[in-house]
Amino acid sequence: MSALSAWIDDHLGELVYGGIDGSVTTFAVVAGATGAGLASEVVIILGFANLFADGFSMSVGAYLSSKSGKQMYERERKKEYQEIEDVPEDEVEEVREIFTELGFEGELLEQVVDKITENEDRWVDVMMKYELDLIPEKKSAAMVGVSTFISFLIFGLLPLLSYLIDVWYPLDLDMFVVSSLLTAVAFAYIGWFKSYITKTGHLQSILETLGLGASAALLAYFAGDVLESFLL
Repeated sequence: MSALSAWIDDHLGELVYGGIDGSVTTFAVVAGATGAGLASEVVIILGFANLFADGFSMSVGAYLSSKSGKQMYERERKKEYQEIEDVPEDEVEEVREIFTELGFEGELLEQVVDKITENEDRWVDVMMKYELDLIPEKKSAAMVGVSTFISFLIFGLLPLLSYLIDVWYPLDLDMFVVSSLLTAVAFAYIGWFKSYITKTGHLQSILETLGLGASAALLAYFAGDVLESFLL
């Protein structure tokens, strides 16, 4: 497996949600500006301002969320160690209750309880997973933020491509239609990847993502059109 493939596998969640937010918010800006009848140059300025500002904001949020999750996990883990030291009998009984609910009983149950509680690290691992329903986050918080930002930029750039081309090499095409088609392709790819996270069908996930993007675009377009009629 290449380094790129490994990175995609490890950060698929960040890539999907960063991509969704990047394409949806940037296309909403494009749709709103087009609805207001603004020139391609203005669309590009507004789009890139959103692309970097919102992308950075989202990546910082992802980083802080991941970091906070790690800190909470470590705090709860230290608390479990302290409880084992302070009230070991109660903690042993909690292990017994956990494995009773899992179907263990009799001598086998006691053997399992004895085995788990003979090692503090193993004991705490069991309590973290089965009592608190917490698992350690292995991904770097910094890489979570970076992955989100990169995905936001890549997918958020697609709605702007047609306008960039129009400025440098004017074409006799409706740039908003071209932008819509490029964004629809981006939504389809994101929806396909999202299906691997949500464990839903590919078509269902693609249609959901397309519906989300279309709704945001229509809302932004008509908001821009209404504001343009009042203000310009």
